[in-house]
Amino acid sequence: MNKRFLLLVILLPFMREKLNAQTSGKSKALKQARPSVQERIINVDFKNTAGTLNTFFKECVGAGRANEGLRADWQQQLAYVRKECGFKYIRMHGLLTDDMAVYKEDSKGNPQYNYMYIDPLFDFLHSIGMKPFVELGFMPSALASGSQTIFWWRGNVTPPKDYDKWAALIKNLTEHFTERYGAEEVKTWYFEVWNEPNLSPGFWTGTQQDYFKLYKYTAGAVKIVNPEYRVGGPGTAGAAWEPEMIGFCHKNNVPIDFISTHAYGVKQGFLDEYGQGGTVLDKNPMSLSGDVLQSRKEIAASTMPDLELHYTEWSASYTPSDPIHDSYHEAAYVLQKLKQVGNAANSMSYWVFTDVFEEPGPRFEPFHGGFGMLNTQGINKPVFYSYQFLNRLGNIELANRDSSSWICKDSSGNIQALVWDFTNTHPGDSVHNQKYYAQDLPSGSKGKLKINIAQVPDGLYALEIFKVGYRSNDAYSTYLSMGKPAQLTRQQVEQIKRQNDGSPVYKEIITVKNGIPFSKELELRENDVYFLNLIKL
Repeated sequence: MNKRFLLLVILLPFMREKLNAQTSGKSKALKQARPSVQERIINVDFKNTAGTLNTFFKECVGAGRANEGLRADWQQQLAYVRKECGFKYIRMHGLLTDDMAVYKEDSKGNPQYNYMYIDPLFDFLHSIGMKPFVELGFMPSALASGSQTIFWWRGNVTPPKDYDKWAALIKNLTEHFTERYGAEEVKTWYFEVWNEPNLSPGFWTGTQQDYFKLYKYTAGAVKIVNPEYRVGGPGTAGAAWEPEMIGFCHKNNVPIDFISTHAYGVKQGFLDEYGQGGTVLDKNPMSLSGDVLQSRKEIAASTMPDLELHYTEWSASYTPSDPIHDSYHEAAYVLQKLKQVGNAANSMSYWVFTDVFEEPGPRFEPFHGGFGMLNTQGINKPVFYSYQFLNRLGNIELANRDSSSWICKDSSGNIQALVWDFTNTHPGDSVHNQKYYAQDLPSGSKGKLKINIAQVPDGLYALEIFKVGYRSNDAYSTYLSMGKPAQLTRQQVEQIKRQNDGSPVYKEIITVKNGIPFSKELELRENDVYFLNLIKL
């Protein structure tokens, strides 16, 4: 035998052992360097409840202006949103603006009132089970002290030329509502005086004291018809004037039943009338929701600590041309902010339910970053599904430490879990929303989501899982994949609706027995929203 070959045979086992040790060490080092899969675990107990679910999120929703509510497509979309999302009230601008033909004066200066446009609008709301959150504005031109207007439809934003005539109009209108709908019904409404008077001269050419004067005359006119009717304000932008409003009413014995104000989640400005400004989504994790919590603190510390708090406008962005409104990011954003608000507000009115909205004039593009939960053709945007899921939650909330979910049950023993990830992926001040959210934005992985529910009663259950996220009930991504056509054909509208119709992404029949907890593991990506419906059969 060759000596070299013999030596190789003798050494081979030792060489193999050394090589294996080196390979094992490298594998172990690689394994340690590679990050472990992220896992988010939610543990709840079917029998451990947190009480009745607070449904402040569906108390009210916004719309552009009253005259748009006379359109057939607007009414069809509102009936659909009411049915699917459960909103009780609706608030809109322009109830008293000239296109509603409410007020004029004869040759001698005597007031003449007309409600032939308001009546069919409010009758329609009544027919679908909704109530008006009555915003009293803007100024009829025949009663206005000036000519300054806002928006394409020219809402007059000047104080009245005669406060007594203004009060007489409000009194007559309130009497008309009482005669038509009954005092018991109108007692359930809200009357809000004006809109964002702190944005001067945009929405109000007067001073803060001028607004307080307007409020005093208005509240007095409503209350003289029925002292149980609810009136409030100041309806400001950016949670402004709240302590001052309460202080004025307390000092002057002026009635007030609620505080109203607005907040948006972008960093710059409060008024972008024609949608031409650039916006940046705020990186502060408590942006917007922090305003709501602060408002509640200010009321609690005031001389009227029991006042209701209504955020009568809110959304990620204040401009009618911000593509975040169309993006799947909006769905998770809205849920995150509502969860953070907790019990601080009596209502949070999402601005708005439809892109049939003409502040900057009629829009030409099917997806233009409009405020709506639906676009002009009635296509569901991702945020629509967030509100639909919220409306499907049972009335009993389960105790839950997870900060980005609601898990509930109903009286039939069904269980609902609404779980989301909100990740602010915006790159920062260097890029406007108008550029960033208009892109195709694939979502990154957030690892595994595991939901465990203990002490679920034994039995047979149907499990349905719904999802919103990147390219899942994400109409805007479908639109992008079509090449962003300037106009959509009927067939394209139907295709987008069909591909984003909210159908379950998963169904299964499961058996729960022997006290084994229900458990489900899901893949979670940035800004995913999941709704799990466990129906007892």
